[in-house]
Amino acid sequence: MSHPPAPDRPIVIFGVGSPLAIDLEESCARLGIAVAAGVRNVPGPAYVSERVAVIAAEALDAALLAHPVALPLFTPANRRAALADARSRGFREAATIVDPTAVVAGSTRIGTGGYVGMACTIGGAGTFGDFVIVNRSASVGHHARIEDFASIGPGAVLTGFVHLGQAAVVGAGAVILPRVAVGAHAVIGAGAVVTRPIPTRCLAVGNPARIVKTGLPAFDLPVPA
Repeated sequence: MSHPPAPDRPIVIFGVGSPLAIDLEESCARLGIAVAAGVRNVPGPAYVSERVAVIAAEALDAALLAHPVALPLFTPANRRAALADARSRGFREAATIVDPTAVVAGSTRIGTGGYVGMACTIGGAGTFGDFVIVNRSASVGHHARIEDFASIGPGAVLTGFVHLGQAAVVGAGAVILPRVAVGAHAVIGAGAVVTRPIPTRCLAVGNPARIVKTGLPAFDLPVPA
C-alpha cells in the first residue's frame, strides 16, 4: 500500500473554522467514511455542511475521542497547533484521507495524518511525511520528497525529484522545476515559477521566482505525544 487504508470507522474533523474542512468532508463522503462530528477549536464560522454536527472542543466525550481525527488546516503552523490541541484533549489516532478521485502511484508513500484532495496526481517513488496536505488538482511528480507538515496548494505543479522541507508551503498554481529543493518553513507564492533552490524560511514570488523576504517564522515540528 502506498498510504494507510482509509479509516473503517467514523472520523472527527478538528478545525471546522478552516474553509478546507468542506473539501475534506466531501472526500469522506466519496470514500464512504462517516463524520462523527466537527470540532470548533477556535471561535468563528464552521465551514462544513449541515450534515456534520459541530461541537465545541470542550464538549468532546470519550466516544468521540476514540475516533481518528482529521485536521483540514492548510497553514502548517495552524495544523501543528490544532494537532497539539487535539492530542491534549485525548485524540490518539490521526486519519489519513486520500480522495478517491486522486491518482497516487503505488510506489509512493503517504504518511500519517495526510490529506490528498480531489483530482490530485502523485507520481511514483515519492515519500510524503506526516500531516502533509495536497490540495485539489495539484500535481506532484515522480521521486518527490515532501517533509512533515508541508502544504501544496490547489493546481500547483511539482515536477520530478522536487524536495519540500518541513512545513514548506507552495501556493496555488505555483510550478517547481525538476530537482529543485525548497527549504523548511519557506513559502512559494501563488503562480510562482521556481527554477532554483529556495532557502529555509524564505518567501519567493514571481516568474522566475525571486526571494522577497527572509526570516519567516518557524515552529516546533515534533508531533506531540
